[in-house]
Amino acid sequence: MVIKKKKKKKAGLGRLRSRPAMGGATDQSPNRPFHVEKTAPCHAACPNETVVREILTTIQLAEKHGKSNDEAFVEAWKLFVERNPLPSVLGRVCPHPCESDCNRKEKDGAVAINNVERFIGDYAIEKGLELPKISDERRQQKIAVIGSGPAGLSCAYQLARRGYPVTMFEAFPKPGGMLRYGIPDYRLPQDILDKEIDRILKLGVELKPNTSVGKDIPYEDVQKEYDAIFVGIGAHKGYALRVPGEDAENVYTGTEFLNAVNRGETVELGEKVIVIGGGDTAFDAARVAKRLGADSWIIYRRTRNEMPAIEEDIIGAEEEGVNIEYLVAPVEILKEGNRAVGMKCRRMELGEPDESGRRRPVPIEGSEFTIDATTIIPAISQEPDFTGLDHLHEGRDWIKTDDRGQVADKTYAGGDDLELGLVVIALYQGRRAAETIHENFTGEKPSHPDKEHVIKHDKILLNYYENLLRNEKTNLPVEERLTGLDKEVSAGLTEEQLLAEAKRCMSCGSCFECGQCWTYCQDSAVIKPLLPGQRYKFKLEFCKGCDKCAENCPCGYIEMHDPATYVPPQPVN
Repeated sequence: MVIKKKKKKKAGLGRLRSRPAMGGATDQSPNRPFHVEKTAPCHAACPNETVVREILTTIQLAEKHGKSNDEAFVEAWKLFVERNPLPSVLGRVCPHPCESDCNRKEKDGAVAINNVERFIGDYAIEKGLELPKISDERRQQKIAVIGSGPAGLSCAYQLARRGYPVTMFEAFPKPGGMLRYGIPDYRLPQDILDKEIDRILKLGVELKPNTSVGKDIPYEDVQKEYDAIFVGIGAHKGYALRVPGEDAENVYTGTEFLNAVNRGETVELGEKVIVIGGGDTAFDAARVAKRLGADSWIIYRRTRNEMPAIEEDIIGAEEEGVNIEYLVAPVEILKEGNRAVGMKCRRMELGEPDESGRRRPVPIEGSEFTIDATTIIPAISQEPDFTGLDHLHEGRDWIKTDDRGQVADKTYAGGDDLELGLVVIALYQGRRAAETIHENFTGEKPSHPDKEHVIKHDKILLNYYENLLRNEKTNLPVEERLTGLDKEVSAGLTEEQLLAEAKRCMSCGSCFECGQCWTYCQDSAVIKPLLPGQRYKFKLEFCKGCDKCAENCPCGYIEMHDPATYVPPQPVN
């Protein structure tokens, strides 16, 4: 006689994740499983509301869904450009706040979302993909966009793809704003920028370069001719130091210097350049000066911890031999005739925090010293040039809008003329204003992600996921970087790296077809889909409320609720 041993129930993974008590999941429990999609933290953290999770899982599940890599890349690109027409650009210049909130960083490092964006953007350029239209309708309302920086380009794109005739006025010879005239080629090659802008123009956007509204043509004339105006003039005017001697002919603001270099002008720097400031513009100026052959220095009145520049750029400058002096502030620029020959400085120490939350620099008495220099570049901040547009702001304030991007009747704004911010923020502000303009004309309301239901790492089964190293981009050796302004420092991911990186996404808050719910259900209450890409379903009449499916759902997609009282949330947009 053979006696069969009773099989032990397979232990679930749910104990690895803290969950709120479900009120006793027994055979008599009234709770039943529900699919509840949450907002992924990467999505919520992106200022432009990029659907990061959907992009990554599109690539991750391509083989399972019977799609080629190319098909998945095209789908991913379409998801990117729904909100951002410049993924190749943003993949190079965005400091990726999405990665800072990625749940995967609690395990083995955030997913390299920015590197994925760059790969997909470059893929679209290589394959000649065209931006998709929302409508083929040709609308009657005419739109003027003043400024062709990221905010203006985003607004023009979103309106043109909806069928509006858009005219873009640009004060400089070429479009791009600070993307072209404020970011060096080693970070953003101009041919990449050109190709992504050209795609926007092909949607029917008319570009009028060398045309400054308020100077070359009155703003009032634009008001009369167009039904809506978006103002995105940026902040190209550098702040002055307000110290004696800065009127010397070899003193340039950071924006002035970068603009001249990016326009191809020759700037005689001499042997030693001093840049004042700790932001992105300061580091760009210092690294450009180094590439032009100068001994390059940055002085900053706080410490490295308070520097607002992107960490990657600080590290790049250090690698390239840019000298950085912390806790130093300028007092006076020393001149011989009309030229600066050095700078008088003062040592500082950190005191109490100021309104920005950073500790306030305080001068140390008797600590003055001088530095020799052949060129001095203050890069402490910048502001818009409101010449001819003074009616758009009051006093020292910049342009103010409501939360929909509207300034006044017919007038909208976004970008650095509101406040200095990231490129991705400018893209959002341009898109938001375009959606408002469209809503005001048609009544169609835009959708935005539900940021009330963001899933955090404590609701994810981190131990379910395999440890996978993050795929990093590679940088040129320093000696190669410094051989020219157009030597791009960072290379993108290979296709193999891209596919590996997409597989690191944990699909937080949304099903990725792992089958855990089906595997752990002992009551046949979970129905496995017949085809890949379809969602698992529940046969609730078989369910006893044991909670195994919810406990073992790695991404936190399943919740247990009483069907008699539970009201499902609205779908995540």
